Amino acid sequence: MRIDVVTAFPDVFEPIMGSAMIGIARTKGVLEFAAHDLRDWALPGVHRQIDDSPYGGGSGMVLRPEPVFEAVDAVSSMDARPPFVILMSPQGERFTQGRAEDLAGRDRLLILCGRYEGFDERIRSLADLELSIGDYVLTGGELAAMVVADAVTRLLPGVLGGETSIEDESFTTGLLEYPHYTRPAEYRDMDVPEVLRSGDHGRIARWRREQSLLRTARRRPDLLEADGIELTDTERRFIDRALHEHAEDE
Repeated sequence: MRIDVVTAFPDVFEPIMGSAMIGIARTKGVLEFAAHDLRDWALPGVHRQIDDSPYGGGSGMVLRPEPVFEAVDAVSSMDARPPFVILMSPQGERFTQGRAEDLAGRDRLLILCGRYEGFDERIRSLADLELSIGDYVLTGGELAAMVVADAVTRLLPGVLGGETSIEDESFTTGLLEYPHYTRPAEYRDMDVPEVLRSGDHGRIARWRREQSLLRTARRRPDLLEADGIELTDTERRFIDRALHEHAEDE
C-alpha cells in the first residue's frame, strides 16, 4: 500500500510514521509513505500563501483551493495507482475499525489535512471520503491523519506478528477485548486468574469470551445493540446476571 499525505506541516509526520510498527512496515516494503508540503504548490510570491480571509467576513483564515487542487493533481501523478482521496474534517464520517479494514484493502490513499479555520468548500469535491476521528476539533488534520494511517497500516498483511492478533482486538469482533496478563503471577496482592494458568484452552477461550462480553456491557453497552453483534440467549442471560450482581456489589 501507498499512503500520501498533503499537509502544511510535513515535518511532524516522520517521527511517528518512521517509528515502531509503521517504520517496520515501511522497511519491509509493505507500506510506502510520503508527506508532501502543501506550500510547494503555494501561490507565487515570497510568502508562499496557501490561505486567505473568508468571503462574507469572519474570524480566521481558510485554505485556498488552488494549492490543494494542484497538490492533489501532482501527488496523484506520482504513482500509476489512482489514489482514494480522504479529507480529514470534523464534519466527516466517524472513523471506525470497519472503515479502517475497508481502507486497508485499497492500493493507495491520499489524505488531505485541513488547517486554520477550515478550507474552501470547493476542496470537498476532491474527496472520495471525509473522515473525522471524533466529535472534537483539532488545530489541524495532521494528528487525525496519523491515526488513520496507523489504524490502516497495522491491518496490512505481514505487519503484526500473530495471525490472531487482529481478530481478538477491541472493535474487530464488535466487542471490547478481554483482559490480558503476563508474569509475574502475583504482584502487589493482585493475582493472574487461575484459568489463564490452567493450560485448559477450552476454559481459557470461554473465560475470554465472557470477559469480553462483561467489559463491553459495562463500558460500552451501545456496542451490544449494534448490527452484526450475535449473542446467544445464554450469553445474554450471563450478561444480565453479571450486571445485576455488579450493581448489588456497588
